[in-house]
Amino acid sequence: MRRLYFLVPDVDVAGATVDELLHAHVPESRIHIVAREGTPLGDLPEAGLAQRSDLIPALQVGAGLGGVTGTLAGLVAIAVPGAAVVSAGAVVVATALAGSAVGAWLSSMIGVDVDSRRLKPFEQAIESGQLLMMVDVPPERVHEIESLVARAAPAARAQGVETDIPAFP
Repeated sequence: MRRLYFLVPDVDVAGATVDELLHAHVPESRIHIVAREGTPLGDLPEAGLAQRSDLIPALQVGAGLGGVTGTLAGLVAIAVPGAAVVSAGAVVVATALAGSAVGAWLSSMIGVDVDSRRLKPFEQAIESGQLLMMVDVPPERVHEIESLVARAAPAARAQGVETDIPAFP
């Protein structure tokens, strides 16, 4: 998937653009709009927590670091002399999984409160009243959707394409 970024001037333009995207068979779950706090979006698909915060990157980092820590703890546990361990491999795997789960849980509690680093370049435009529209599409549809938005909303400004988006936004 690729994430396309567009800045649109107001809710009316965003609504017309979303209608065109829906007619082009872009699922509503793949359209995310970020607006200044207090802006009424009506029926427009507002960006969720996964798009507005660093929740997903925090989960990934936490799970990875927790898994490594759990693996090391498991290796230390089986290296202790006198510890009667029936299956050393099971201990290492169990501690790695437990560490991964705890790491993901702890880091998600932090990540949910941190604003997304991906939205930092757009903060000033959003605060000035523009809306940020993010559209997730397969790579082969990038040019088609960019052209569609340019036709549907000439006032919308394309802000680039991001290739590194999570599989489950």
